[in-house]
Amino acid sequence: MSFVTKEKLFSKDFFVTYAWLLGGCFVFAIGAVLFAEPYKFAPGGTYGIGIVAHHLDVIKGWATESYALCLDIPLLVLGIAVLGARFGVKTIVCTGAIPAAMFLIHKFYGEAALVENDPLLSAIFGGIVYGIGIGMIFKSRATSGGSDIIAMILNKYTHISLGTLVIIVDGIITFTTVAAFGDWKLPMYSWIIIFIEGKVIDMIVEGANVHKTMLIISDKADEIGATIINDIKRGATLIEGKGMYQGAEKKMIYTTVTRREMVILRKRISNIDPVAFVNVVDSNEIIGRGFKSIDE
Repeated sequence: MSFVTKEKLFSKDFFVTYAWLLGGCFVFAIGAVLFAEPYKFAPGGTYGIGIVAHHLDVIKGWATESYALCLDIPLLVLGIAVLGARFGVKTIVCTGAIPAAMFLIHKFYGEAALVENDPLLSAIFGGIVYGIGIGMIFKSRATSGGSDIIAMILNKYTHISLGTLVIIVDGIITFTTVAAFGDWKLPMYSWIIIFIEGKVIDMIVEGANVHKTMLIISDKADEIGATIINDIKRGATLIEGKGMYQGAEKKMIYTTVTRREMVILRKRISNIDPVAFVNVVDSNEIIGRGFKSIDE
């Protein structure tokens, strides 16, 4: 798994990529300062640790971003030493941009919660804002570093999946709030943030529009294929096969459509061949002609 990507300096892709990156860092900072920090939530990562340390005032006067930066820099160095140069300049930029954005928000807004006296609402919207920010960072083909690096190092030596390790590492960090403040509600709120954050990241990275992949087996495959091409205006692929039960020759159509097109096509199929076999699968990311460009 590598996060090193290179964009031609001052090209359109360069400016778009860094707009996603810096915008994501700022949105992430908003989530931390306005939603998580005021309520002592620690939704994983070095910023979760930083929030706990800030409220405990481990080093007098230090802000959350100061603790996080002091953790991120050695983790980045350790990650490069153990894993090699897998992160690239964008992760280094991200390591500096998030604390800079948090510093500015603290300076001009302060540390008060955006929504006073409502931790549940703050956890819900904190998850949304965090997810948008991290999703934008991922769209720039970068990583925010921090606990992600810990997970990558553990992945190298344990061979546990990276996704599982990220959940484990962030889950352990959320429990520091119990040790620090003695309140079991804090990690529960943090888990709400982590769950919503993950869903929003998927929407940002993969897109909110869920398309449908349809696998259609029918003795009238040619007629159904003509309907897909001429009426639905979508492409399709005809696959020759053999039924395992009776050994009969079969034709299967593979096509990808929108939700609305799926409803229309399903009705057309029922009129053409009421005994057709149709398998409909959710497809979160479709790349290619007629859908999303592979460069997005």
